[in-house]
Amino acid sequence: MTHTYKITGMTCSSCEAKVKNALFTLPDVSNVEVSKDANTGTITMDKHISLHNLQIALGGKQSKYQISTLEHNEVAEQAKSWIGTYKPIVLIFGFITGITLLVQSSNSTFNWMQWMNHFMAGFFLVFSFFKLLNLSGFAESYAMYDIVAKKWSGYGYVYAFIELTLGISFLVGLYPMVTNVVTFGVMSISIVGVLQSVLNKKKIQCACLGAVFNLPMSTVTIIEDALMIVMSGTMILNMIR
Repeated sequence: MTHTYKITGMTCSSCEAKVKNALFTLPDVSNVEVSKDANTGTITMDKHISLHNLQIALGGKQSKYQISTLEHNEVAEQAKSWIGTYKPIVLIFGFITGITLLVQSSNSTFNWMQWMNHFMAGFFLVFSFFKLLNLSGFAESYAMYDIVAKKWSGYGYVYAFIELTLGISFLVGLYPMVTNVVTFGVMSISIVGVLQSVLNKKKIQCACLGAVFNLPMSTVTIIEDALMIVMSGTMILNMIR
């Protein structure tokens, strides 16, 4: 994506060079063009960078060089960037949610336990499908942050089939208690590595959809794992009552 900003304070070619070099130090910036005559800077970035971070790169609020929006709305751009980045996951969750809600529409009353069972079946079947499209690519990415896969690289290969088995088990109702306990345990282990990566602000690829989509590790990944933990935990509690 390419955006043009208003940049004040540039009075000579040396200023242009300083501003250009400063902006180039930011991650995800692939090209910068500045003009002292037009007081503008055109920045090409792999993903959206906030105006705050651009100003920090130029020396902060006290800097001679000040950057501001020119032809785009900051909030709108951030929302657009987020949707563009996570579109595959948003569509998948929307699809699974929609289908499972339609299944419930045939019941006289909404059955939360049944809905969660169907949702988890869809979740694991779809996510395992994308992992199996490039199993070696998934295993390689997964080993970068999962605490088990870091110690045993083969776990990435096994994990994809664990998800597939869980999906089938939820779908056909095979050993519900065992299925939910395994889900709770596996996802609890998985979320540890995700939390470590996000909290340490590591810029690595999330392997939730295998190696098919280049999705960054973020709070979205935490929400995915946490959702499965909460759902399986709720179903376990419901079964032991």
